[in-house]
Amino acid sequence: MEKRLPSKRLFLRTDTDTRFVFLSPGVQLAAIVGGVVIVAWTIVATAIVLMDSIGSGNFRDQAKRDQSIYEERLNAMADERDARAAEATAAQERFATALEQVSSMQSELLASEDSRRELERGIDVMQSTLQRSIKERDQAQMEVANLRAEVSGGSSEAAGRSPEDLEMTLAFMSDTLSGTATERDQANLAASEAQEQYAEIDAQLQQLELRNDEIFRKLEDAMTISVKPLDRMFRNAGLNTNSLLKTVRRGYSGQGGALSPLRFTTTDSVLNNRSADRANNILQQLDRLNVYRIAAQKAPFAMPVRGNFRFTSGFGPRWGRMHSGADFAAARGTPIYSTADGVVTFAGWGSGYGRLIKIQHEFGIETRYAHLSRIRVKKGQRVSRGQRIGDMGTTGRSTGVHLHYEVRVNGKAVNPMIYIKAANNVF
Repeated sequence: MEKRLPSKRLFLRTDTDTRFVFLSPGVQLAAIVGGVVIVAWTIVATAIVLMDSIGSGNFRDQAKRDQSIYEERLNAMADERDARAAEATAAQERFATALEQVSSMQSELLASEDSRRELERGIDVMQSTLQRSIKERDQAQMEVANLRAEVSGGSSEAAGRSPEDLEMTLAFMSDTLSGTATERDQANLAASEAQEQYAEIDAQLQQLELRNDEIFRKLEDAMTISVKPLDRMFRNAGLNTNSLLKTVRRGYSGQGGALSPLRFTTTDSVLNNRSADRANNILQQLDRLNVYRIAAQKAPFAMPVRGNFRFTSGFGPRWGRMHSGADFAAARGTPIYSTADGVVTFAGWGSGYGRLIKIQHEFGIETRYAHLSRIRVKKGQRVSRGQRIGDMGTTGRSTGVHLHYEVRVNGKAVNPMIYIKAANNVF
């Protein structure tokens, strides 16, 4: 080591003094090793910092791309929901128009039935008159034959009558026979005309039946298309449709009006009864559709956040704990909306929830909106679906601005996305 690192003296001179530092081979080796270690540590640290910066940039870019994709998908879902809502509104309008047409067709059908009954009664009267005229004619012919026999045979009665009386009697009987024949001809003509009118009315009734059947078929198809998605939506959300319908009908139990069942008397035709059954079935389906529409307003099928947001956390275990809701992140102050009709049961500070709103809905469902920056409703207030109830924030135990949204059924937390996804193909 002395050969490679000979001892050295380092002189330090000032204006008044001169000193030196003795550098042995060991000290020089230690200085060199220390310098190498410091340079190596600097290189490694710089490389780590650069790699971390590059990785962070990649993660940020990936997060931005993911956020953009989620926003595009959510916007597409919102547009599709709006389109489905517009289609449902148009279908209801078309159904109302078709129902008016059915009512008009039903009125025409009933009027045609009345006309046909009147013609049938007229034909019966004419047939009875014709039969009576034929009997009277036969009796008159018999009397004429008897008189002629008496005249030709010279009976005692004929002998007691004068020729003038006999001629007057024969003339009277001839006139009676002529009148009876005329009435018979008129009755036959009237009967023939009535048969023709009956045939025309029967043809019109057949056309009305065909049109009525086509309208009913279209209405039945429209009701099937309208009711089945709603029925499937409630079933996918885990709701018992029979219990749901009973609950809504108890609150909306008024009767009468356009949806009242059609009733016909026992004298009505089989056609009317069959049409009434089909019409009543359609009215029942329409009533079911209206009840489903009311129920859809009372169950949390809507989104609590609109516009641009990011879905950051779902329902289920997270970091060793149960996450009992879904998180939606957006800018501070983003509007928060009620997802269904209901009554506010809590509006205030909720410990780890921060500013919290609880809304009680029908069917034992409760929704919660946590970490709000502002509350816009009060306890006891009744709210509607789509009504703004607060603003997004980061109060309580929160790592950033977001909404924590919960759905609870009879006090038990369920996945909110069950309701949101169930309504994707309907609204």
